[in-house]
Amino acid sequence: MKFFIDTADLGEIREANDLGILDGVTTNPSLMAKVGVKGEEAILQHYKDICAIVDGDVSAEVISTDYEGILREGRELAALHENIVVKVPMIAEGVKAIKTFTEEGIKTNCTLIFNAGQAIMAAKAGATYVSPFIGRVDDTSWDGLDLIEQLVTIFDNYGFGTEILAASIRHTMHLVQCAEMGADVATCPLSVIKGLLKHPLTDIGLAKFLEDAKKSR
Repeated sequence: MKFFIDTADLGEIREANDLGILDGVTTNPSLMAKVGVKGEEAILQHYKDICAIVDGDVSAEVISTDYEGILREGRELAALHENIVVKVPMIAEGVKAIKTFTEEGIKTNCTLIFNAGQAIMAAKAGATYVSPFIGRVDDTSWDGLDLIEQLVTIFDNYGFGTEILAASIRHTMHLVQCAEMGADVATCPLSVIKGLLKHPLTDIGLAKFLEDAKKSR
């Protein structure tokens, strides 16, 4: 499984990258605003700064909702760096744009996916990634992990080359269960990635080892 960090915070990206396990980054306008990045030029530069840190795919989201606007924005984003993946919303105009981007050799991430039908549409259009939002599905009293399991089965049935990128991951068990079900990628906050390191027995064992080491000196 690939690990992507879902943030626009350069410090968090560096910290995750320094762990040696980071494969990419996902961002969106909300995450950009959260770190105070505003204005078209500043946002484009921020994407370049992210690409300078991470040697992997970086999803950069369009904000247009019409076909021509999505194409215009997506082409501009893709020209920034070879690792840029154009993040496109799951709407009819987005699917059309994904098909065009695919024909042009531009990688895409279809975002805001909440059911299998949407994911199938994006995969048929040639999306590089589909991003089912499992945490937000959970918020509607459905099980987001069931969606991951369903997509893995469908994509395996038909040999879709599109990768399943589990998004809106809220906690470490989400991530572990996505791995168990066969999701290709998980994108999550730094806190979830670091949460994988933690176990009380590790802390207890390490404290015991260090105490015993002191006694032997």
